[in-house]
Amino acid sequence: MQTHTLTHLKQLESEAIYIFREVAEQFERPAMLFSGGKDSIVMLHLAIKAFWPGKVPFPLIHIDTGHNFPEAIDYRDWMVKEYDLDLIVGSVQGSIDKGTAVEERGVNPSRNGLQAITLLETLEEYKVDAAFGGGRRDEEKARAKERFFSHRDEFGQWNPKNQRPELWTLYNGHYNEDEHFRIFPISNWTEMDVWQYIAQEKIALPSIYFAHKRKIVERNGILLAESPWNTLLKNEEYEERLIRYRTLGDMTCTGAVMSDADNLSGIIQEVASSRVTERGNRSDDKRSEAAMEERKLQGYF
Repeated sequence: MQTHTLTHLKQLESEAIYIFREVAEQFERPAMLFSGGKDSIVMLHLAIKAFWPGKVPFPLIHIDTGHNFPEAIDYRDWMVKEYDLDLIVGSVQGSIDKGTAVEERGVNPSRNGLQAITLLETLEEYKVDAAFGGGRRDEEKARAKERFFSHRDEFGQWNPKNQRPELWTLYNGHYNEDEHFRIFPISNWTEMDVWQYIAQEKIALPSIYFAHKRKIVERNGILLAESPWNTLLKNEEYEERLIRYRTLGDMTCTGAVMSDADNLSGIIQEVASSRVTERGNRSDDKRSEAAMEERKLQGYF
């Protein structure tokens, strides 16, 4: 008798596709949060597979801080055109202009925390009842507690005590008025899984993930890119180095890593030998011991 065994990547792919289809069946107005980072790119690739040959049946939502890497915006616009996707852009600057968010002050003010405000306003405006996110449990301890279906209350906040059990791949998508869910199809993936899947599927990525020369300044152990929003401190100066990015966020808080890995094979080898987590170079995660937990409670991704 012939047997068929799935590789671990195919098992993860199958699990994620099942989640996408389950959400499409249970919810009326789902949407996908898209940053242009590798996790959201993989998530979009899985969504395209889940509904092929039809069009992805929900829009992408990009929360634009105004402090993005240009490569991420270029990639986002290319992806939307290439696959005929619907795109909703929520503007953090718009939230600041209307007074619902307040700009940080300082030498490198971050808008990362303000994204939660704009995100909740965007979800409310478009009546989104399920928002896909690319969070993975291995990324950070606050994300390790997430379910696939992560319930959010009427204020968009996450409460670990209100999460539902998920036994035998049965998912409870019931919600009350003004509540919604965040959905994490790649929760069980590791960083290595993501990179191996990208290589297997030949998924195009923004150039920022590969080794390139860029002007950076080292501050508190973080390599920050030259940008209009960072102010140099006394005795600091930008210098050109060969770097790449393991994770993608704002230019004000995302640190680079020294690297000469200019292809997927080199990146996979680098990830396999690294002893620092991919978010270890994010200055926004270093503001407090529970920085991610605090942002989640406020409605963050």
